[in-house]
Amino acid sequence: MIRVTEFASRSLYSFPKAAGSPCEPRFYTLCRPMRYPFRVMKNTYKPSKQSFASAVLTRLLPFLLAGSFGAAAAQAPVPDSPAIEAQARAMVSKLTLEEKIELIGGVDSMYTRPMPSIGLPRFKMSDASVGVRTWGPTTAYAGGVALAASWDTDLARAIGESLGRDARSRNVNFLLGPGVNIARSPVGGRNFEYLSEDPYLNSALVVPFIEGVQSQGVIATVKHYALNNQEFNRHNASSDIDERTLREIYLPAFEAAVTKGHADAVMNSYNLVNGVHATQNEFLNLKVLKGEWDFKGILMSDWAATYDGVAAANNGLDLEMPSPKFMNARNLVPSVRDGQVKESTIDDKVLRLFRTELRYGFTTRPQFDPADSTYSVADRAVALRGALESITLLKNDGNLLPLDPAKIKTIAILGPDAWPAVPGGGGSSEATSFDPVSTVTGIANLLGPGVHVLYSRGLPEMNDVFKNTHWDGDVKVETFPSDDFTGTPETGSRHNVADWTPKHWETAQLTPRSIRYTAAFRAGSAGKYLLIGAASGEDAFKILVDGKQILEQVHAEGQVPKYTSLDLAAGQTVHIEADYLPHASGSRFGFGLAYEPDLVSAEAKRYASLADVVVLALGFNAASEGEGHDRTFRLPWGEDALVDAVAAANPHTIVTLTGGGGMDVSRWLDKVPALLHTYYPGQEGGTAVAEILFGRHDPEGKLPVSFDRSWEEDPSYRWYYGAPGADTTLHTIGEHGQPVDYTVPHIQYGDKLMVGYRYWTTTGKHPLFPFGFGLSYTTFRFSNLQAPATTASGSTIPVSFDVTNTGSAEGAEVAQLYVSDPSAKVDRPERELKGFEKVRLNPGETKHVTLTLDARSFSYWDESAHKWTIDPGKFVLRVGDSSENTPLEADITLQ
Repeated sequence: MIRVTEFASRSLYSFPKAAGSPCEPRFYTLCRPMRYPFRVMKNTYKPSKQSFASAVLTRLLPFLLAGSFGAAAAQAPVPDSPAIEAQARAMVSKLTLEEKIELIGGVDSMYTRPMPSIGLPRFKMSDASVGVRTWGPTTAYAGGVALAASWDTDLARAIGESLGRDARSRNVNFLLGPGVNIARSPVGGRNFEYLSEDPYLNSALVVPFIEGVQSQGVIATVKHYALNNQEFNRHNASSDIDERTLREIYLPAFEAAVTKGHADAVMNSYNLVNGVHATQNEFLNLKVLKGEWDFKGILMSDWAATYDGVAAANNGLDLEMPSPKFMNARNLVPSVRDGQVKESTIDDKVLRLFRTELRYGFTTRPQFDPADSTYSVADRAVALRGALESITLLKNDGNLLPLDPAKIKTIAILGPDAWPAVPGGGGSSEATSFDPVSTVTGIANLLGPGVHVLYSRGLPEMNDVFKNTHWDGDVKVETFPSDDFTGTPETGSRHNVADWTPKHWETAQLTPRSIRYTAAFRAGSAGKYLLIGAASGEDAFKILVDGKQILEQVHAEGQVPKYTSLDLAAGQTVHIEADYLPHASGSRFGFGLAYEPDLVSAEAKRYASLADVVVLALGFNAASEGEGHDRTFRLPWGEDALVDAVAAANPHTIVTLTGGGGMDVSRWLDKVPALLHTYYPGQEGGTAVAEILFGRHDPEGKLPVSFDRSWEEDPSYRWYYGAPGADTTLHTIGEHGQPVDYTVPHIQYGDKLMVGYRYWTTTGKHPLFPFGFGLSYTTFRFSNLQAPATTASGSTIPVSFDVTNTGSAEGAEVAQLYVSDPSAKVDRPERELKGFEKVRLNPGETKHVTLTLDARSFSYWDESAHKWTIDPGKFVLRVGDSSENTPLEADITLQ
């Protein structure tokens, strides 16, 4: 370990901080960051192969090159120029082949490599999406799906600018966001990072977001390119898709990010696309990204998403992160010497790095500006704005909302998501905010001391369920010296099995083990019993009841607890067998049963019965929805029972949902009068919920995804996990040159263009709540639709209409324009979003809105001609407030 004495300011005459003090994100950039929450890293810097003196030199180089410690502030990128090109080429000319190869791999988890011999420092990165998370506490915004629910391009720009400032204040050069993958399925583990199910909405939001970030002198990195639409088995699964679907649904947001937003970095995804890993996919990287879209920036890998150094080098990857496991001198120098890889290919990668860094001025000034703040009150206002604009009112029977504070003496705030705050989902986007506001805190702050606030979680913690399971006798434990329950086991017994931990870090298991638990359970009363099983990390298990498999967790990168209900008669005994395969030393497994009527705490029921109104906060959190695993469509265990119990105790129950999209509310939706979707609202979520519940702000969010009744009804359901027997074996070369074979499951995108509302409107079926839907405390009317009856194909077409606030409250409406092509020569979705505008109106106010349609608004991808095509003929324009409510309609003929 190296102790570092760090000066508290840029003056060399300032007093130093204490030697060996913990990392301070604002200046202490020699520390290794924590990329993932489940990987434990010491908070001390461990240098790479470069010497410590070299590390310090590269830290100081920006200041030395600037000529003083008072250098210019961060700048927006300047355009490419002959001078920049000449400087970049001059830098490359001074490097050996080995040095050039060294530069195309990262170092110390979150940095590009320095090259002191040419005056090049290393440049710093940070995970992002909802906040600049890697370097300590930060402002957490309503990003991803919450931003998409705002349908506000100005908000997207404001959040981008705020993230850029936050990054710059932490010396960050590369912001690893935004994510723009399509929310194909409601169970996708990172949907909460990924905006919406619609390519037009994603494109419209990502462009100002990127412009906002890069205006602050920070590189935006659009990700994950491409088809990272599920987290389960993401390193090995192949997303298999036809070109038309790829072009029309899954690529447009990336295209807009590059060609309109001018993102200067793109991140490849983990998965394979049509059998080839994204990081070595010629079609994606060379033909489309760097060819058709003319991308001039840096294409980097996701962390440990490179699988073949030569293939990645030859097929467009510029930067392997976090370190060069494959694109390194050991693999590439011989490949250049024998002609497998051209040295000009390596030069192109290095030139892309240099050009981009020069355009931002990274080599001539420090990234941090003394005028920046790591804690910004102004950015807190942006975070609150995002939460207020995104929260979506889905049900409001009897106009229960807004609540009148004068009529409330006691309010009960219940549920697992009521406290603490749940600002975001889990994984590499999970930002630790300085002071997140929970629903309990937000409501209590708004109501003040005159109202009694009662809080209860309502449900036990999961390990408490495991510990309090009353087995009929002890649990038999058999530990086998194998990974397949063979051999002679060591035997023992336990009173319960409650070793589960949410921590995903792993200490490698040196010897194989498999553990079998056998127990009997006798039901004390007749009714439903919840059977729960949970492990962590890559552990696997299956649970059998009376010989029948009921629950299973296969070996995967991550997981969430599994549960089911058993209907048991009083006195009935069932036999439980749980087979557990740990992937790490020790045990992280637990299982147990709980009687559903007793699962909800007596305290929660009591509070509900005493209150004038109940706010019940349910849904997911960073542990149950996040990177590395998909989530369930069902709510987490016990929450359905909690709603049943609370709604029975108090008919004035308002449910708020946290999560990245739709979830199963079928069991209890008709029992509660009001329902709001908060998504992941960022650090100010509790304040925003309170202001909306009590009418200080009109709910203005609109669903950016279709909200299905069930997972089985979703159009992706039958295709999502791949067909049995469709797996193939991939032969490749490992990190150390050894041959490696692994199984590739093939995920067919058989739903094709029928994603989300495209499926529902085309089939004439209906989800529970449609795409674009959201209620308000006021009402709106659409009128006076105007568009040319006939126009030339390919021309720009104005479409105008009026929106009027016909209610008694100020509010915001999202006017949505859909285009139908009934005369197309190919099958097309019944309607597709091609324009929208958020309109704020006072009571009685009318605004005339004009939207513009271009050629792409009417086009489809012609697979035989490999181009965008318009079939002349009749098109239908539809305007309204959701994909299913479009009261204005007009025909237009393209000649």
